[in-house]
Amino acid sequence: MTRPAPQDWIAGLAIGACAGYAFARMHTPIPWMLGPLLVLALLRVAGVPVAAAPGGRHLGQWIIGTALGLYFTPQVVREVAGSWPLFVAGAVFAIALGYAAGVVLARLARLDLTTGIFASVPGGAAEMTILSEQFGARTDRVAAAQSLRIMIVVLVVPAAYVLLGLHGSDLYVPGTAEFRGEGLALLMLATLAGSAVAQWVRLPNAFVLGSLAVAIPLTALDVHFSAMPTLATNAGQCLLGCALGARFNRDFLRGAPRFVGAVAVTVLGAIVIAVAFGWALAMLADQNPATISLGMAPGGIAEMCITAKALQLGVPFVTAFHVTRLVVLLLLTAPLFGRMRGWWRRREGGRR
Repeated sequence: MTRPAPQDWIAGLAIGACAGYAFARMHTPIPWMLGPLLVLALLRVAGVPVAAAPGGRHLGQWIIGTALGLYFTPQVVREVAGSWPLFVAGAVFAIALGYAAGVVLARLARLDLTTGIFASVPGGAAEMTILSEQFGARTDRVAAAQSLRIMIVVLVVPAAYVLLGLHGSDLYVPGTAEFRGEGLALLMLATLAGSAVAQWVRLPNAFVLGSLAVAIPLTALDVHFSAMPTLATNAGQCLLGCALGARFNRDFLRGAPRFVGAVAVTVLGAIVIAVAFGWALAMLADQNPATISLGMAPGGIAEMCITAKALQLGVPFVTAFHVTRLVVLLLLTAPLFGRMRGWWRRREGGRR
């Protein structure tokens, strides 16, 4: 991708901040992400030259990852560690749902099966696009479908939770509520170092996972540098919203309406199935269904955890669900798909 002109990304940031403020005044769910995402996407589809700031997505992930890590107090870590079977079950289910949705998408959009599956597996958008290239998928369709998936989930899931009144059931708070300027600077430097290491070893969502890898152990050990100011988390959400909205362009809807419609249908279906499975899993495990269902939703780590934070719905549990799912998906998607494709080819050969 070409680097955006300074006036384009400065305009994008200014418009995104205004949109976030307007959505906050309207009391919408996750307004500082939803506002910039919607407004920038609409402007770009309309042909207005706005863009996300270079590095804005990484900066937003760094802030949000650090803020999420502050929830993992010693008591919370013990609770989360005892629920590891739920996280594994969620990850296995996500693989199965992603493959099933991929088969449906391939048929509805008249795509090859490889493209359909990598476009539907709920891993990171960039990571799934890179993996799909190894198997000869249409990377443009994979990237577009993954971006659209995240956008649909961000638009639908928080709004549905608010409409159904599903909030405030599992109230977790950060390890400290005290803001200290010097402490925050040290904390951010530490999580930035963790993010840099994660980026260096090429981890997916490096600035989220790297920040969590530093902030969680510090909080679990009762080392509290500072609380994260609300202004900072709002800024992080705004940067992520701008980055998501800027993925769309003027030709996105006009170029492949059948493809866009098929992605929308499969993503909405996946949301319904994931929430239903999460609800059933919560009933079996005697957990809060709203929290577990949010952990199962096919969105990104940062977006779903921000939703959990805004709705006070078990931030550590939702974070653990999505981190586990991402790690399992990225470790298993390529080798599993390679085996399945070999099986498909042998089956087709046998028929002949």
